[in-house]
Amino acid sequence: MPVRVVETSSPSQVSGTTPGNTLPPPCTLLSVGQAFSGTQNVSSLQKDEAWRVNVRIQGVDLDHGYLCGTMEALNVPMADTPVVTFWEGEIVDTKNYTFFTGKWGASAEDDIKHWTKFPSFSLLQSEVEADGGKSLDLSNYPHIFMRWKEQYFVNVGTDCGLTIAGFYYVCFSCSDGSINGFYYDPNSSPFQKLELKSTNDGRPGFSFSSYELQ
Repeated sequence: MPVRVVETSSPSQVSGTTPGNTLPPPCTLLSVGQAFSGTQNVSSLQKDEAWRVNVRIQGVDLDHGYLCGTMEALNVPMADTPVVTFWEGEIVDTKNYTFFTGKWGASAEDDIKHWTKFPSFSLLQSEVEADGGKSLDLSNYPHIFMRWKEQYFVNVGTDCGLTIAGFYYVCFSCSDGSINGFYYDPNSSPFQKLELKSTNDGRPGFSFSSYELQ
């Protein structure tokens, strides 16, 4: 949920080495109730800035490549309160979703530009560029690739000065539960980085304020 700025970027799409579309590994750290904490770098040419961010998983459906959750930005300069959004995610499993986005203004070229920001994507890149990764078997891959799209603001209005027009390219580590992401929106600063770490399996650790999801 970066600040609205007027800059230009372009959009993208891709998928993950053995024939047969299979589901990503069932990671215990990617489950309902799991919480993550970290930062999002929202730096622009004008200033260097990072927000503290909390994320909680609210729903996961691996069979359909779906998950959803809330994202809370804590120190947004123009907001009097933490800004919470509800997001829905697509899990790249080559069955339900591939590495190519095919929407949200993202082109295949943009997809490749963003996915290659993740070192763990390098082993998949040639196949993705060849056929979108449709023949890849990601069932035992140690990382899960996703796209997160914020759907609405939970506790503030759309006039809060932030935008949710774009989406995040996300890479989740099954070994330690860390999350890295890059925000894509043609009208926002490019490659804004999201860095999160799991917080005690999502139970203790930080807690969200109380907000009612609509």
